[in-house]
Amino acid sequence: MRAAIVDTGPLVAFLDRAERNHRCVIARIEELNPPLLVCEPVLAETMHLLARFPGAQNALFGLLENGALRVAFSVDEHIVALRKLHQKYRDRPMSLADACIVRMAEIYEQHAVLTLDSDFSVYRKHGRVPIAIISPLES
Repeated sequence: MRAAIVDTGPLVAFLDRAERNHRCVIARIEELNPPLLVCEPVLAETMHLLARFPGAQNALFGLLENGALRVAFSVDEHIVALRKLHQKYRDRPMSLADACIVRMAEIYEQHAVLTLDSDFSVYRKHGRVPIAIISPLES
């Protein structure tokens, strides 16, 4: 089993049964060690994307309460590093959530990133090191 940092896409797919990647994400999450690490920008994006699904939003709070998800990053402690990442990848453009996840991958070296976002194959931690990615779509 692996430890992971989770991006917005897999969280939305996990919580929305109608999402096309729902089953793939559930299967992949079952292979991972809890807790999955998140940052607040990922939670904000997830809540926004699930705005029409109050039950799914409530389930997200439940995952935080029961420890399946753990907020493991504070933006205000990493502003300089986040700005550097945002500037480096401005051609993508990089969201705040993505910058936080890249920074988390630098901090939590043993964690891979669970994502549906292909930009993570371009992003690098510590400037040049590829980020270990877990794609729910690959078995």
